[in-house]
This record gives sequence, structure tokens and C-alpha cells, in this order.
Amino acid sequence: MEYFDTILSLPLTDPVLLFSVVLLIILFAPMIFDKLHIPHIVGLIIAGVLFGENGLGLLSNDSSFQLFGQVGMLYIMFIAGIDMDMNDFMHNRNKSLVFGTYTFLIPVIIGFAAGFILMYHIFSGLLLTESLIKYTILAAVVLASMFASNTLLAYPIVSRYGVSRNRSVTITVGGTMVAMLLSLVVLAVVLQVAKGDMTPAFWLRFIVSVALYLFIVFFLFPKLATWFFKHYADNILQYIFVLALVLLSSFMAKLAGMEYIIGAFLAGISINRLIPKRSPLMNRINFVGNAIFIPFFLISVGMMVDVKLIFGGFTTILVALIMTAVATLSKFLAADATRLTYNMSHDERTMMFGLSNAKAAYSLVAVMLAYNCVIGVTGAGAEVRLLTSEILNGTIIMILFTCIISSFVTEKAARSLALTGEEKSHASDYRPEMRVLLPVSNEETLEKLMELAVILNDSKYKQPMYALNVVDYQSVNTQEADNADKLLERAAYLGASTDNKVKKIKRYDLNVASGITNVIREKNISDVVMGVSRKPSLSTTLFRSLYDTITSSVNRMVYIFSSIQPLSTTSRILIVAPVGAENESGFEKWCVAMLTLASQTGATVEMYATEKVAESFKAVAVKHRNNVAVTHITIERFSLEEPLQALQMNDLLVVVSARQHSFSYTVEQDKLIPELVAKVKRNSFIVLYPEQFKEGEVDRLLDSNTKII
Repeated sequence: MEYFDTILSLPLTDPVLLFSVVLLIILFAPMIFDKLHIPHIVGLIIAGVLFGENGLGLLSNDSSFQLFGQVGMLYIMFIAGIDMDMNDFMHNRNKSLVFGTYTFLIPVIIGFAAGFILMYHIFSGLLLTESLIKYTILAAVVLASMFASNTLLAYPIVSRYGVSRNRSVTITVGGTMVAMLLSLVVLAVVLQVAKGDMTPAFWLRFIVSVALYLFIVFFLFPKLATWFFKHYADNILQYIFVLALVLLSSFMAKLAGMEYIIGAFLAGISINRLIPKRSPLMNRINFVGNAIFIPFFLISVGMMVDVKLIFGGFTTILVALIMTAVATLSKFLAADATRLTYNMSHDERTMMFGLSNAKAAYSLVAVMLAYNCVIGVTGAGAEVRLLTSEILNGTIIMILFTCIISSFVTEKAARSLALTGEEKSHASDYRPEMRVLLPVSNEETLEKLMELAVILNDSKYKQPMYALNVVDYQSVNTQEADNADKLLERAAYLGASTDNKVKKIKRYDLNVASGITNVIREKNISDVVMGVSRKPSLSTTLFRSLYDTITSSVNRMVYIFSSIQPLSTTSRILIVAPVGAENESGFEKWCVAMLTLASQTGATVEMYATEKVAESFKAVAVKHRNNVAVTHITIERFSLEEPLQALQMNDLLVVVSARQHSFSYTVEQDKLIPELVAKVKRNSFIVLYPEQFKEGEVDRLLDSNTKII
């Protein structure tokens, strides 16, 4: 009996039981609160209030919660950094800077005024007259810097609704970092003044350490990550590597005089371009964070709230209400000022306000540091702190209220922006039905083909991909059939790791080309992603017998991909397009595909084409609101000479070819693949056959004896 009393004593201490209870809370809290139309984030915070030490006493905010909660807080900031579209960020960097200035200055001004009144009232009975004004000002500045900061607590809501690349989100994330950095500098200065340690040596140490830290994160980290991803393809190893970088960056940020959360965000920014948004690694990052670390953090935030404080005295309630009002009003005014400055929509204003309103990590850090800063003693010998217990308790209650407001407002804005974006896309966007086919025959190239297919596949519409292995129907080799099954299973596994459904097709046919073309017609395939071998023994005749047969038999988009390095390490895409490519029916589709590839990999685009083709490509980018950086080098005829000379390490070469009798066909395109295999040794390349010969073109372009399906 004594054993059971020990196991079931509150708070729970048995690690297995404790973890089981937490998992049940993570499982059921969102389900229950979802029925009450309360955002998941708020549900987990409220669950922390109910089951924490200050509620039912089931859970204790012990070292395990502090560990998982701290990692969860860092995870939110890291995902915010890695989820950013860097091209959009650079396009909106001025807006982010302006919003960051607004969301720092407006809360600082309002917060300083409110903080001065509060702290003057509190300090008037504790400090001597000569110290009263000095320390009241310092305390008010700490509160002002706390009001200027925010935590992107509601960012998972943005990701869930698929609007993380809306400009209001990009502006808010960038502006948040501006405000956070300024707030951290203000806090560091105030604490040094309060302690009497403000010396030139402090500033020299701070500037040098921050500069060294930024050099390591933005110069060494990307190089290290690029090397690691090239040499280690295992997704689990890659995930452990990324998590280690995040924690290392956070720790180094602390050493440099900043906070952990800044380090996590900057780590996400530094390796942003190396992790495609549609990749097994990104899927693992999101899965582990949303399943374990972030819920632990949200529950731990709730556990810090003491409900009894609300009824503990009028001063605490008044302080909490004033702080919540100042925090909410100032962030709303900052968002509205940005809306008026850039003529943004009310939904975008609501999104900026919702995302920037929540207080959590930094608020607690700032208040705790100031609370622990002793500035004097009363006549009775009691310590006087820079911030008092009333402010500390009021901050905890304010955190709960701002998190609830932030979650509700962000949910409303995200839903509205998602619906508005969908309606706009119905009206003007090019929305092809993506049905991707992967002919697989080589396990060594399968993973690279799947990587490309997943990036190109439009995940919004969740169309399945098809993995095909063609077996000679005359063959009686059972091992060949068994190998086909293993390849198809592997393809299905790789697809599942990125939340893509892969349908397996094992087909017995006369030959490989015939099997592929028949499946394209039967399954109404829109895009074919094929591999190419670099073995020198393969002759030009063999190339023509397979690839040429397929491209001449079907009019769908065909990618012939030869991979040397992971797509995630691509820094530049060189596109060579033939004269007249803009006249082809599939021109816009392949442009969108290449812009998508560039966005996902964070690469820039360099085009080798005529002026007309390049301008048409840029027009497609503008139409689809894609901010990929595109440069253009004019060539008057189709040639690989100049692009091959310009190839550098981490470049991807994309050559746009064409079928016979099309607008952009030239005889030089007949030997493209053998030529590229022979000349491109250190870089990956894609030979792209656009969708061609749509209805109406066949009669104009082909004589009656030419067979195009």
C-alpha cells in the first residue's frame, strides 16, 4: 500500500506515469478545446494551469519540464526562422524594418509612461527621495523593453493554415526580431546601469562577442551544414545534426550577451536555404516539434500561472490588467500603423497584431532578471528589487491573457487569409492537376528522384504520386520481379516520410519505354521524373531508344534528372532555354516548376535565353507573386557553351529542350543528354521537356503523318 501511495503521490514523480499523463494531455486537450472553438495553443496553456502545481497539483514544473519547455521555446523560434521564405523576406525587408521600429517604439513609449506611474507608486514607500526617480526610470525602461518584445507563440497556427508565406507573416517575423534585438540591448544596458557596471569594457566585450557569434552562425554554420548534407544522406542523422546546431547557436547567443531564443531564430535563418520546405528532413522537424517539444513548452507556460494570485489582492489584479492593456493596445497600434503605411488589408493587420501580441519567454526572462537585481534596502533592512513581486505576479497573469488573445486573433486572421488566398488562386493562378510518375529501376538514384518529385509536387492538392517499375513480360527471372517489389516499397516509404501518398505500379510490358508511355496515358500523368545513368558504356543509341521514345510518344512534362549532390545544397539554378520557348503551350508550367524549385531550395536563377524568353519568365514570376532573384544573360541561339563555362560548385543546370516540330525545336537538342553526361561531371543537371502540342497546336505544327498523343 505504501508503494502505491508513493507512486500516486502528487505531484507525480514516477517518470513513466508522468510522461504518460503529459502525452494524454497533449492528445486530449486540443480535442476537447477544439469542440469549444478554442485554439489548440490556448487549450494546452489552460491544461497547464489546471494540472500544474497551482491547479490540481498533478504536474510539477521540475527539471524535466524546464528542459522540454526550454527546447520547445527554442523550437518555435527555430521553425519561425526556417519557415521563412528568404526571397520574400528580402523583398519585404524594408517593411519588416518599419514594422520592427513601430512594434518597438510604440510599446516603449506607452509602456514607459505606464511603467513609470506604476513603479513610482510602488517605490515611493520603499526608496529614499534621491534614489526614487533614478530607479523608477530604470524599472520603467525594463517594463517598456518587455512590452516591446513578443514571442511567436501562435506561429504553429500560421503553419497549420498554410499562410506562413503571406507577406504579413514574413513582415511580422522579421519585425519581431528587430524589436527583440533592440529590447535585449535596452535590457542589458539598464541592468548594467542598475548594478553600476556600465563601463567601456562592457560595451567592447558585448560588441566583439556579438560580432564573433554572427560570423560563426552566418558564415561557418551554412558551410558546415552544406558539407554534412552532401556526405550524410540519412534523414535521422540530418535531424540530429540540425537540432544540435540550434542548441549550439542558442548557447553561443547566451555567451555573447543575448538570449537563447535569438540564437534559435538565427540558426533557422542561417540554414534556411539548405532545408527545402517539402522534404523528409523538414517533415521530421515539424513532426517532432509539434508532437513533443512545443506542447511541453505551452503546458509549462500554463503551469507558471497561479490562479490564486487573481484573488490575492487588488494591487496584483490592477497591475495585471494595466500590463495586459498596455501590451495589447501598443501592439495593435504598431500593426495598424504598418497597415496605414503600406496600405495593407485589415486581415493582414489582424495577423500582424495576433502574431506579435503574445508574451512568454522574453517577458519572463526580463522580469526575472530585473526582479533578481537588488538596488537597495529599506529602513527595516528588507531588500529592494528593481521590479517587485507585484510586477512579477502581474507579468505571469499578463502572459496568460496575451497568449489567449494572440491565439484567438491569429486563428481568425489565418483562416481568413487562407480563404482569401484560395479564392484569389481560383481566379487568376495557373493550377494544373499534378499527377507525378517516377519510373524507378535503380535504388541508388531513387532517393534523388523522389527528392525532386516531392519538391515539384504541389502539396496543396494532395494528388498521389505513382512509382512505376517495368518488367519484361517475356522474362521468367523471379529475382527481377522481387527487385521491382523492393524498389516500389522503398519509393512508397520515401513518399510517406514527406506526407505524400505513393501508389505502386509493377507493370509487365514489351519494353521499358512502352510500359512508361502506357502508364502515362492510363493514369493521366502530368509530370514524369526520370533518372539518367552516367555510365560511359551507355551509348547514344540507348539514350534515344528510351528517352526519345517517351518524349516523342507523350506530350506531358518530362524531367530527366542526373543527380550529383542533394538539391538542398543548390545555391544557383542555371536555366538554358531555346529560342521561341515562350510560344510553347507548356511555357508557364515549366516556369512555375523552376520558380518552385528555386523557392524550395533557396536558390537564385540565372537564365541563358533570348530577351523575350527571359522577360516572359519574369512575367510569370510576377504573376505568381514569386520573389526569386532572377538574372539574365542574353544568348541569340540555343547553346551550352557559355552556361557550361559559368558552372560553379553547388550550381544546378537545367536545360529546356523541345520535341520535334515544336516552336523551339533545334537539331542541337537531339544529343543533349549524351553531351551533358560527357561534359557535366561535378554538377547535377535536368533536361526538361515541357508540356507541348495542346489542342489546336497539332494541326498547325504537324503534318498528318506525325503521331503525337
